[in-house]
Amino acid sequence: MSKFFLMLTIVLIVSCSPAKKEAPVFSAQEMLDKSVIKTKETLKGLSVKDSFLRNIPENQTNWESVGVNDWCSGFWPGVLWYAYEASNDASLKKEAEAFTAPIKTIAYNPARNHDIGFMVYCSFGNGYRITGNPEYKEVLLSAADTLATLYNDKVGSILSWPEKREEYAHNTIIDNMMNLELLFWAAKNGGDQRLYNIATSHAEVTMNNLVRKDNSLYHLGSFNEETGEFLKGYTHQGYADESMWARGQTWGIYGFAMAYRETGRKDFLETSIKLADHFLERLPEDGIPFWDFDDPKIPNAPKDASAAAIAACGMFEIANLVEDVTLKDKFNTAATKFVEILSSDAYYSGEKNQALLLHSTGHLPKNSEIDIPIIYADYYYMEALMRLKKLEEARDAKTLVAKE
Repeated sequence: MSKFFLMLTIVLIVSCSPAKKEAPVFSAQEMLDKSVIKTKETLKGLSVKDSFLRNIPENQTNWESVGVNDWCSGFWPGVLWYAYEASNDASLKKEAEAFTAPIKTIAYNPARNHDIGFMVYCSFGNGYRITGNPEYKEVLLSAADTLATLYNDKVGSILSWPEKREEYAHNTIIDNMMNLELLFWAAKNGGDQRLYNIATSHAEVTMNNLVRKDNSLYHLGSFNEETGEFLKGYTHQGYADESMWARGQTWGIYGFAMAYRETGRKDFLETSIKLADHFLERLPEDGIPFWDFDDPKIPNAPKDASAAAIAACGMFEIANLVEDVTLKDKFNTAATKFVEILSSDAYYSGEKNQALLLHSTGHLPKNSEIDIPIIYADYYYMEALMRLKKLEEARDAKTLVAKE
């Protein structure tokens, strides 16, 4: 049992104790307020609405930007939508709309990869959820149809990287689980029912082939595109094919929980829980994963704050779905702990640079984005804060009722 998991167990036991507890010091709303202010400060230096924040290189304080076709393009508009939702500041809504608009092109052009979900759902999806703009709905439905063109019915999964077919044949990566939400959403909101079937089949194929016996994950599964046979598991961004790449594990935790929410299939929920338990059991003492749990350079290996932020969102999702009170408390406690650590001086950037979070790692084998701020870390951190805020509000309301 890891020291972090032991500490989490102790926290959970104490939290369930009937003894009188001190009021919690941490406030999700306070961190959201700080993050909204930082986001508005960053906007002051931006003038181009068709370039999107990606990372802050070492020894720099300002974000570097990428074009609309970059897989990360949807995260900055998503951050803006969360900032607007947290603050109800009309100026942030205007900026979110402005940065969301250029991504429309992704929905109406041929699919280049599976990242359509990240790009369109994080931007237009959040925009539609918050505003109900009917134009956003049309973009989302078109994006889902575009993503579905990558589906191979012989394999039963979406082709993640068309450009890597010579290297990996029909390839499906664990990240792709997150993009299924676009398909599930579309099937419920006027899209073809086939989109639901594609998403469900993809999740099943991923579960049956990318989840290892020890409940860690392959990053990538290679399949014979004619017979559907599983050929081999690989890692593309982790340390080795059989290692446990931290962010990949969290894509699985969150993705399978979401798949259960949309389908009611208990095997998806059970998979998510097993992946989450394995992640928690292997965490280092400070509660934030190294970029890969099996890097032989540990403890002198870079961390990945983005994996912790995604894990928080995924575990909040599990907690919201399970009926067992003990499990609910366990995963809410674990997710809250991730958010609190990420909000500490060790990981929250403060005045250091424009980002919210420090210490994320993108693609270490390619020596790319190592131990720097990356935009998707900020996106999932904001999502986790919003989820925690709702929990805090529910807790406060329950306390108020009890006092009356």
